[in-house]
Amino acid sequence: MLKDKIVVIGGYGHVGQGICQELAKSYPGKVYAAGKTLSRAEAFSQATDGRVRPLQIDIREIPGEQLLAGVKLVIMCLDQQNTAFAEACLRQGIRYIDVSADYRFLSQVELLHSLAAANGATAILSVGLAPGLTNLLSLQAAGLLDKTDNINISLMLGLGDSHGKAAIEWTIDNLRRDFHTITQGKRQPHASLTDGRKTDFGGILGRRTAYRFNFADQHILPRTLQVPDVSTRLCFDHAFLTWLMSVLKRIGVLSMLNVGWIRKGAVSLFSAMKLGEPLFALKIDAYGELKGQPAHAECFLQGTEEAAITARVAVLLAKKLYAAEMEPGVFHIEQLYRYESFEKNLAGIADLSSRVTVRT
Repeated sequence: MLKDKIVVIGGYGHVGQGICQELAKSYPGKVYAAGKTLSRAEAFSQATDGRVRPLQIDIREIPGEQLLAGVKLVIMCLDQQNTAFAEACLRQGIRYIDVSADYRFLSQVELLHSLAAANGATAILSVGLAPGLTNLLSLQAAGLLDKTDNINISLMLGLGDSHGKAAIEWTIDNLRRDFHTITQGKRQPHASLTDGRKTDFGGILGRRTAYRFNFADQHILPRTLQVPDVSTRLCFDHAFLTWLMSVLKRIGVLSMLNVGWIRKGAVSLFSAMKLGEPLFALKIDAYGELKGQPAHAECFLQGTEEAAITARVAVLLAKKLYAAEMEPGVFHIEQLYRYESFEKNLAGIADLSSRVTVRT
């Protein structure tokens, strides 16, 4: 059977729609917006004049071979509780892209490397802004040095941007959660929204204080880049709100997000909030050595609409994975690509600059 279908799970959602619409320009009639609610998939299909087709798939159920017959590539835009669906795809030799930001889940998918390799399937993780572009820019910053001892990743999100419900729920849940990283080979505990660090985001954004947050990249990069100390911090474009959230965390107020109705209210509030600009900014600070001297490499990336850039990165990867055979197995984006592979296609929604300072 000819395998030429592209199935986007969560294809009628916030990020999934953008992925489907872009891919349908190159592969009309071969892109399927899938999810558990067929009526929503059909409504979206009609809005695209049938260029995107509807498909009903419930990821809580293990798909049979018939359901995925003829599928060449699956793009997962939904959070999953286990790896059963990913396993079913890889077992059938289906190529797989996952935009999940949750490292607890990504670490489980990493364990499927042998399964993917045995069935000739390639899976790519860390696809989006963070993890994703943060991984690629960390690779670029580290490449500017001869030796990299630590990398500090800082992410600014604009409160005027539009985010999907799942992304907001993930952020709300991690406001209250503590986490740990492996630093210099040792397990280190961290509380979210603590350990503030002044970061220069460049241009008109200037210096802002960003706080520890449980993004997946800081768990991944110590292994993939062989850098012993990686940290990721978050701030918003409204400095006062960033400071207020850190205070609420410190005095224990954010622990109330454990209460169901309070969490639901917080998700609704963040969904409706439009206080700033629809922007994002990344700053990578890599410290190490260059030509025997202590050195500091910086990469700056600024752009608009986080969901749009997540969709764009996923689309660019999908086209690469759809068109060519790649090494089978499970990989994070920085293990297969460099930022240069995407830079031209991200022009207009993201601008990159970098510099290296050598301290003599």
